[in-house]
Parts: sequence; structure tokens; C-alpha cells
Amino acid sequence: MKYELLKTEGKAKRGRFHTVHGVIETPVFMNVGTVAAIKGAVSTDDLRQIKTQVELSNTYHLHVRTGDKLIKELGGLHKFMAWDKPILTDSGGFQVFSLAGIRKIKEEGVTFNSHIDGRKIFMGPEESMQIQSNLGSTIAMAFDECPPALAERKYVEDSVARTTRWLNRCKAEMARLNSLDDTINKEQLLFGINQGAVYNDIRIEHAKIISELDLPGYAVGGLAVGESHEQMYDVLDHVVPYLPQNKPTYLMGVGTPANILESVERGIDFFDCVYPSRNGRHGHVYTNHGKLNLFNQKFEKDMRPIEEGCGCPACRTYSRAYIRHLLKAKEMLGMRLCVLHNLYFYNTMMEEIRDALDAGMFATYKKNKLASMEAGEE
Repeated sequence: MKYELLKTEGKAKRGRFHTVHGVIETPVFMNVGTVAAIKGAVSTDDLRQIKTQVELSNTYHLHVRTGDKLIKELGGLHKFMAWDKPILTDSGGFQVFSLAGIRKIKEEGVTFNSHIDGRKIFMGPEESMQIQSNLGSTIAMAFDECPPALAERKYVEDSVARTTRWLNRCKAEMARLNSLDDTINKEQLLFGINQGAVYNDIRIEHAKIISELDLPGYAVGGLAVGESHEQMYDVLDHVVPYLPQNKPTYLMGVGTPANILESVERGIDFFDCVYPSRNGRHGHVYTNHGKLNLFNQKFEKDMRPIEEGCGCPACRTYSRAYIRHLLKAKEMLGMRLCVLHNLYFYNTMMEEIRDALDAGMFATYKKNKLASMEAGEE
């Protein structure tokens, strides 16, 4: 593993992250494939076409359905889904705390009921690492608690202290797993997660503590869960300077194109979000002139592509009118084309961001991109 910091512009970073499954050019948007597939009938061949660098899969969902032990038996997640580039798996922590409903948090970990069949499951730092090791992902995320952004201070302090203890256990367990003969990916990398809700002093102290562990990368978690965009940017302004600049920094679950541009400016390397695929499945598509709702009647006779000059599989061949027809007819192809377009838009925007950083023109690019998207179509 090696992270090269190629260039900076203010706090913005242009990097290159070398992994056992290939090089990741940063800043990067990771395409979210919760159950080892992007929702919207998107194949791994599609992912290559739309410039995907990293696919993100969900530890919790793959554990409760199909099962990580079976996936290991079948050769690991890369082989299982026929994808040879980097994969990041989240720890399952966020899903445990957001989906489980009834759960019991103890020092050992969390007991909760599966949202699929109701069976009781226990997951702690060691279990999360074991599941992710069975999956054989490139990057594994530490098991943490994600407290609500606006939770009371005392709760957040106790939660962050426990997350720190859990991170140390994750690190020890990953080192053990990577040393075993039957481990699929002995080069699996562990990213720690900074928490602290919107309390900047708690965030900064936590960043200092986890930075001392010298992990391959660090994430800022617990944002985009109820706070305003301004609060999120304020947290990043305060905490990112206390995370190692010579390691990738990942803002979890964020966000809109504007969120990404603002966060790159504050030093973030890695992003993931369900917006492009979720919005695409509902006929909402991103363009350089804002978002369009293809269900709108004004597109009924519009024979232009979603966006002129776009090289995605949808825009190369199909019109807005045809895609609207498919969506109205509830044909899966309509949903699929919108998802492909949106992911291509995001991946292309990240490519443009990297080019702008290479040229020392990011500030100008950001200003022009935001102005164009806010202006809307003529």
C-alpha cells in the first residue's frame, strides 16, 4: 500500500493510492453496490464502461443474506461478482444502528435482529473484521458507532471513546486475520473512522488519537445524518487538518455534486453516496445544467440525449423522450439507463476535478461547475 500526494491546491489534495487490486486516482467517487451489485441492473462490465474505479459493498447486507462464509468458499467478493478492481466494504456499523430498530450496545459489541428474518445477530469489532476478511475486500472499514449528528454531548463523548476502543480491537484482529494461511486477501487495508457528531472539539481530539495508530486511511463518519450542509462543512474545516495529509481521507455517505466539490476543497479524497443510483431509479438525472426529472411532460417529444456531449451508454444512443417512455411504462431499461448516466456523470466529474487539480485550476473549475449547475437549462 502506498498513497502518493501528487499535488495540493489550498487544502484540496490530488493523490494516487496503490492497492493490491490496482491504483485508485483521487479524489474518487466510489459506486455503491450494497449487495455486490449496483441497484438498477448495472453489471460489472457496465462499471468498467462508466469509469468506475472503486465499488463499495455492504458488510451487514452480505452477512445477513447469502453470507460471508459462503462468499469466501466461492473465492471471495471479487471473484463472486466478477470485478477485479478495488472494493471497499463498510463495517456494517451504520446499518446495525440505522436498520436494526431494537439493539443492545455493550462494550463487546451490538446485539440486534436481522431486518430480513428477525434472527438475533451479534456483531462487534472482531466479527466485523472476520466478515470483511471473508469477503476479501481491498479496504475494510473499522466497526464504529454512528451517533446521531445532533445527539447530546455526553452520549457522543461516551460513544466516541467506545469507538476508539473498538478501533484498536479492529486493528489487532485484522493483523491476526491477515497472517492466516486461508485468508483471501492478506493485504487487506483498514481505515479508521472519526466520529464526534457536530462537536468540533470531540472530533479534533478523536482525530488526534486515531492518527497515532498509523492506519492506511481515515474516514470522517457520522455526517449527512441530520445536520445541515453548513454544519457538515464546518466539521470538515475543523477536523480534516488533524487527519494525516499523507493518507487518504474518506467522507462517508456524501453526497450531492455540490457537497463533493465543497469537500474536495476541504481535503477529502474518497466519497460514496446512493444519490446517483437512487435518483436515477426515480427518473432524476444529473447534468452540467442541474438535475432533470424525466417524468416531466415537457420531455415527451424531446429527442435530445439527457446531456449533449455526454459519453455514457444512455446519451450515446437514446433520447429523453424514449427514456421517459420507458420510465412511464415501468420498463427496467429506463431505470437502468438513468442510473448508468448518473454514475457516469459522477465519475466524469471526479475525473474533471483531478484534471483541474493537476492543472492548478480547481478553484476556477469549482466556481464554474457550481454556477453552471445552479443556472439550469436554457
